[in-house]
Amino acid sequence: MAGKSGWSGRDNRLLEAVLALAAVLAGVFGILIPVLGVAGAIDPVDTRGVEIGSASRVPADVTASTGGHAMSLTGTHRADLVLAHPGFGERLLLALPGLVGSVLLLLALFLLLRIAGTLRDGDVFVPENARRLSVIGLAALVQAVLSPLLPALTTQLLVRGTPLADEIPFTVTFTGEYLLLGFLVLALAEVFRRGTKLRADTEGLI
Repeated sequence: MAGKSGWSGRDNRLLEAVLALAAVLAGVFGILIPVLGVAGAIDPVDTRGVEIGSASRVPADVTASTGGHAMSLTGTHRADLVLAHPGFGERLLLALPGLVGSVLLLLALFLLLRIAGTLRDGDVFVPENARRLSVIGLAALVQAVLSPLLPALTTQLLVRGTPLADEIPFTVTFTGEYLLLGFLVLALAEVFRRGTKLRADTEGLI
């Protein structure tokens, strides 16, 4: 007698609901609200956490040449760069790292939702899922590079031409979490690809 899978249609609907909710939350809080802040419709992000070499306290009347908006830097080692009334370009630079990360997350959630749909149909080992997993893995690898690089680049653009530029060195610290996740997902994509090919070859022999 064939064993019965413990996975039910209700389980799959719950999975799809969770993924859909996560996608909505990522879209609203990770993309919509930051975009509204950049556009000036709501209060924008005006603070960026930065790393400095030593204790710093720069007066708040130091202004940036890019727009004449006051900047202040306070803290020790891990400091806060605060922009008073940032302009559009500065708001965009402040929000850009989070926006890019949220777009990549939303892409991954959308593809996982499509994979969950094939699970509902009872046929998860299809070529489309291998391609979807490959895209998710590549998105994780892209995030591994952009997650530390974008904040460093945009911070330098924010303080370029101001006295704060000497206080904030260009530092990028890469970590292995996204790299590991990306390679694991790419390996899983290869398992799916081989599984679909093996099934197609087996069906061709029947």
